[in-house]
Amino acid sequence: MARLWLTFGILTPFFALFIVQQTSLAENYWPWFLATHPDSSQASRQRSGGVGHGPSLIQEQEQELGQGNQKPLQAPGPPVADRHASNVEGNLPETAFVRRIVAVGDLHGDFGNARKVLEMSGVIGAEGEWTGLVDFFVQTGDIIDRGDDTVELFSYMDKLRDQALAAGGMVLSHLGNHEWMNVIGECWRYVYPSEIKTFGSVEARGRMITSGQIGKSWATNYTTTSRLPLHPSLGPPNADYDPSFSSPISHSALSFVHGGLAPTYPDLTPYPSKINEIASSLLRKLQTRKFPLVHPPNPYPGLPKTATKEENRLYGGDGPLWYRGWALDEDEGVKGGLCDRADAVMEKIGVRRLIVGHTPDFEKIVSRCGGKIIIIDTGISHAYGGVLSALSITYSLTPLPPTEGGEARWKERETVVAVYPDRQDILADDAREITGEL
Repeated sequence: MARLWLTFGILTPFFALFIVQQTSLAENYWPWFLATHPDSSQASRQRSGGVGHGPSLIQEQEQELGQGNQKPLQAPGPPVADRHASNVEGNLPETAFVRRIVAVGDLHGDFGNARKVLEMSGVIGAEGEWTGLVDFFVQTGDIIDRGDDTVELFSYMDKLRDQALAAGGMVLSHLGNHEWMNVIGECWRYVYPSEIKTFGSVEARGRMITSGQIGKSWATNYTTTSRLPLHPSLGPPNADYDPSFSSPISHSALSFVHGGLAPTYPDLTPYPSKINEIASSLLRKLQTRKFPLVHPPNPYPGLPKTATKEENRLYGGDGPLWYRGWALDEDEGVKGGLCDRADAVMEKIGVRRLIVGHTPDFEKIVSRCGGKIIIIDTGISHAYGGVLSALSITYSLTPLPPTEGGEARWKERETVVAVYPDRQDILADDAREITGEL
C-alpha cells in the first residue's frame, strides 16, 4: 500500500501538468505566444487579470528601461546557405518566362534573424543589399512586438523596397494583427521596455506609428492582402481578379495575407481591392484620432466609433487579420472540409495558393491540401526560438511547338520550396501543358 501511495504521489503532478497543457492547447495553444482577439473570452480574462501574457508595460516601466527584459538566447545554427526554388527547377531555356518569389512570415522585432532569412533565400547578399535574384519579396506582417528592432526593421524594409524598385523588382508588405493592435492601442502586453527605449518614450512610439515615419510607411507601402499574378498577362501585383477575363492561366496567382481569408468573410471581392480599401479607411481613422492611453491598465480603446460594419468585420475574429482556420481546422481530406473550402475561396478570388502567417509552427513551414494552403510563420524571432525559414516559389512558362491546328502551346511549371539554413524541402512541383493565347 505504501508503494502504491508513493507511486500515486509521484505521478499526480505529471497528470496535473498534462491536464493544464491540454486546457491551454484547447484555448488557442499557449497564451504567451498566440495573440488573442480582443473580443475573445481569453482576452477578456487577460484584461481582468486571468490568463496573463507576462507583465504589462506599466508594470515593467516601474523598473528602469532595459531592466528585467530577459529573452531566450539564440543557439548558434548551421552556416547560412543560398538556396531557393530556382535551384530545384534547374536551368530553363532562354525562351521561358520566369518569375521568382520569396515570402517570409512573422519577424517580431528580430533584425538579426530577419537578415539571416533574407540572405539564405537569396533576397539580399552578405552586405544586406538587394541581390536581384528574386522578382518579388513578400512579407506577411507582424514585424512589430516581442523584440527590440521595430524601428530598424521597418526602416530596412523601406530601404529594400527602394532597392528592389531600382532593380526592377518589388517588395510587397502587409500589416499583421500586431501592427493593427498597436495602432489601435491594444498591444502593450507584447512590448518590451527596452523596445520603448529605442523610440525614446511611450508617447514617441505612439507618434511614430501614427503620424511618424513608420505610420506613414504603413499608410503608403503596406496592404492587408495581396494578389500576386504569376504572369504579366494577368496584370500587375494587386490588380483585381476579373472572373470574366478568359485565359488558360486565369488562376495563376498567389494570395498573401497575415491571418487568412475565411470562407464566410463577406468582403472578399473584388479581390484584393475590397479588403485593402476597407483597411486603408480604417487605418486613416486610427492614425488621425488622439492616440489612446496605454492598455493595459487603461480600458481597451477599441475601434473608432465612426468605424463602419465593414471595418469592424475586417478586424473581427474571422477577418483577414485574425482568422486561423487554414492552420487549425482539422478536416483536411474530408469531403466538404478544409480543402474544399479552400478551393471555393481560391476560385472566387482567382488564385491557386493561399499563403498566410500568424499561426506558428516552430519546426517547419506547413503545407496543406497539396500546397494549396501554406502557413509560413515558423517563429523566426528569437522570442519564440523557432526555425529560420523562407518560402521560395519559381514560376516558369516555356513555349512549346504549336499544335497541329496552329494553337500556341506552353509548359507551365510552379515549384514551391521551404528554405531552411540546413536544407530545402519541396512542398509542390506542379507542371502542366496548356494551349491558347496569353
